Amino acid sequence: MYNFDFEKPSTVADAVTALASEDALALGGGQTLIPTIKQRLAAPSKLVSLSGISEMQGVSASGGSLHIGGATIHADVAADSHYPALSALAGNIGDPAVRNRGTIGGSLANNDPSSDYPAAALASGATINTNARSIAADDFFQGIFETALDEGEIITSVDFPVPDAACYKKFEQPASRFALVGVFVAKTAGGVRVAVTGASEEGVHRWTAAEDALNANFSADALDGLSVSSENLIGDLHGTPEYRAHLVKVLTARSVSDC
Repeated sequence: MYNFDFEKPSTVADAVTALASEDALALGGGQTLIPTIKQRLAAPSKLVSLSGISEMQGVSASGGSLHIGGATIHADVAADSHYPALSALAGNIGDPAVRNRGTIGGSLANNDPSSDYPAAALASGATINTNARSIAADDFFQGIFETALDEGEIITSVDFPVPDAACYKKFEQPASRFALVGVFVAKTAGGVRVAVTGASEEGVHRWTAAEDALNANFSADALDGLSVSSENLIGDLHGTPEYRAHLVKVLTARSVSDC
């Protein structure tokens, strides 16, 4: 590690001001940023902790929507019962130490290609709110570790419409519990949305062919005639692109069956 300044503001406005400093970075739960700094892959002049901003914490439900503060830890999302599929997803992130430090805003802002929350946000049609604007999930995720966030922009909250039925299935990497492949299926009055994480070199994405099939017949059988191309899928020591393509279809079918 090396020397840097540290601030812990109590309001969003103060956090935005602190982040205006050159080379300042926002600190959520630190589950990715701190190891990155230790490895000298990032060298901020200042860390601005968001954990002391009360308006960015907590979970509340109203009018068929779940509102989650950007600094809310995974354990608190897991403990809420208004959106069971999302709660189950949060309860299976990492281990207890990670779930009691990591935050939903930090996870979405980082947009790791194997992270769970991006799939939930994309499948649910969530809205990511920042200090400056509101961004639809379809517009927010722009590639591996890439989002629509501008420099210094903070995720203050996320709004999840609660679907009629939803389920998330993932095939875990045993060591990290990240998704080798994860599929979140959400069925709403407006149609079915299927989001895939962990599989693509382009990051989290929707499987639109499966959505079309499930809109016609919401059953695992509707997927029988579909295939997933291995083109542009991730290949590494954990699995080939072809293996990931197979998992996408298998996990989608399981998610539909358990909705």
